[in-house]
Amino acid sequence: MRLLDHYIARHVFGGFLVVLLVIVGLDMIFALIEEMKDIRNDYDFAAAVEFIMMTGPRRLYDYTPLSSLIGCLIGLGLLASSSELTVMRAAGISTLQIIISVMKPVLAIIIATMLMGEYVVPVTEPKAQSDRQVKITGGGRLNDAGRVWHRDDMVFIHINAVGSDGSIQGVTRYEFNDDLTLARTSIAKSGHYVSGLWELKNIRETRFPKAGEEQQLTTKRIEKERWKSGLTPELLKVVMVKPDHLSISGLADYSSYLAEQGLASEQYRVALWKKTLMPFAILGLVLIAVSFIFGPLRSVTVGQRLVTGVVIGLAFKLTQDVLGPTSSVFGFAPLLAVCFPILICFGFGFWLLQKAR
Repeated sequence: MRLLDHYIARHVFGGFLVVLLVIVGLDMIFALIEEMKDIRNDYDFAAAVEFIMMTGPRRLYDYTPLSSLIGCLIGLGLLASSSELTVMRAAGISTLQIIISVMKPVLAIIIATMLMGEYVVPVTEPKAQSDRQVKITGGGRLNDAGRVWHRDDMVFIHINAVGSDGSIQGVTRYEFNDDLTLARTSIAKSGHYVSGLWELKNIRETRFPKAGEEQQLTTKRIEKERWKSGLTPELLKVVMVKPDHLSISGLADYSSYLAEQGLASEQYRVALWKKTLMPFAILGLVLIAVSFIFGPLRSVTVGQRLVTGVVIGLAFKLTQDVLGPTSSVFGFAPLLAVCFPILICFGFGFWLLQKAR
């Protein structure tokens, strides 16, 4: 039985690896072409290539579920096409034993993927994004390329870039009074986190008079200012990166911080449950692949299996992507939005296996 496990595992893992490398390779090529339009300032072709390579672990992580599905369809499909699965079953190997043999390499893939998502991607992705923003914007002025807007109590903050060392560039703050009138704006060229406070440098400050006051608007330059904020370098690195590319612990911490600030945290909670339940999502997709090989895709070509895998994988991802924002609109739990497609996969897979018996 151990020899059979190794034989099936070699086909499953081989199919997974080939599919993953092809998909990620194509994605990186297209991403590099897309980056060409952003080349300016210090962001040259070499920097774009470095950025794409640094985002490689994130791309491997993102495409693992789809590659597991298609890889199993191709690997097991080759065994089915050569009638090896039929011979195994004729020799007394049950369908359950074959499924267990398939799941063993899949469990190894899941463990490696979760470790990468928890310890590698949260390090490489923020560094890649922050270095890219620093090189593109150069800091100093308000620029939408930074994409970082945040509210800290009654202060609205825009940051051009967050450096890999935790420094910030191009910091614009809008401070409001209790009656929601603008009290103060300031633009700082850079800032560093020192002893629990932000030390901002090269600041241009504008103060606005309160309603009914005759005081004139005043503008002045400040060389240095100490700014107390709930935002830490760790939290800012979280803001710079999409929720799906953060660690589970980082998502939990930032979701709690947003809740304390009275800000919407649903998208981070959806991402938290997606990452936590990813092993079950992969197992559900692999179960569908196995059930298809024993059922409707037993005697079709490799191309048909490939197309089927792509369609199912994209449908699964689209369902999760749609249900996530929907949960915040209609007020149902993010856990339910993430679990629903996974439960559909398991239910559909078991139904096909029962039908194939």
